[in-house]
Amino acid sequence: MAVDTHARQLAGLDALELAGERRSGVAARVWGRAWPMLAAVALVLVVWELVVLSGRWPEYVFAGPLTTFQDLASRLGEAEFYQAVATTMRRAVTGFAFAVLAGLVVGAAVSRVKVLRAACGALITGLQTMPSIAWFPFAILLFGLTESAITFVVILGAAPSIANGLITGVDYTPPLLLRAGHMLGFRRLQLYRHVILPASLPSFLAGLKQGWAFAWRSLMAGELLVIIAYQSSLGEQLANARELSDSPGLIGTMIIILLIGIVIDMLFEVADSALRRRWGLSPV
Repeated sequence: MAVDTHARQLAGLDALELAGERRSGVAARVWGRAWPMLAAVALVLVVWELVVLSGRWPEYVFAGPLTTFQDLASRLGEAEFYQAVATTMRRAVTGFAFAVLAGLVVGAAVSRVKVLRAACGALITGLQTMPSIAWFPFAILLFGLTESAITFVVILGAAPSIANGLITGVDYTPPLLLRAGHMLGFRRLQLYRHVILPASLPSFLAGLKQGWAFAWRSLMAGELLVIIAYQSSLGEQLANARELSDSPGLIGTMIIILLIGIVIDMLFEVADSALRRRWGLSPV
């Protein structure tokens, strides 16, 4: 009885110690991730200001940090800025959603049908390496200067990476899991849903992340080339700033595009961390 009491006391002390370590661990992890980013931002700002002070370019060509952020702060109070961000994000989400659907269908078919693998495997990789900007003349010829042209290129830019991510994940699915699925009576779609897709999630998530990067690049190129009347977007603001030699506006818009990319990347990191915790590959 005394032994049980002593064991419970020790367990309680261990729990308190682990809880304290967990709290300090969270703070340490947050700071460990934050300070390199803050240091990098500070270094970029210092180098940026030094380049401006060198006088290599005039202020209207290469604006300094203070001028740029003042201009950006004033734009944050304008409705047009938020309309531009909303238009760009709507196009990005729509194009990426269609790319995910196309990548899933193509990747699932190619990964399980040997004839399709032999016929289309190299083609998918070739499409993945093809610059998205090369598709725009063809897209404009097909759809004109419309959103359909932009969406078409976004899909072509992102879908091959997503398909290849799924194909790689399926290829590395342990055969033991497939045999277990067959023993449980899973066939075709059930096998994909309950065995293959869960096993291929890490590679598929990596394909999604890469596909988003290609989609975002394709979208920015498209908005620079395909400017639609009465539809303000980040790409259109970049083009206007270039035409007007508005260096603060140009750099400020580039900063916004960069920040959106960083935020989306952080969301993918959160999903990846959750997946690794679920698989027991990282501490809770």
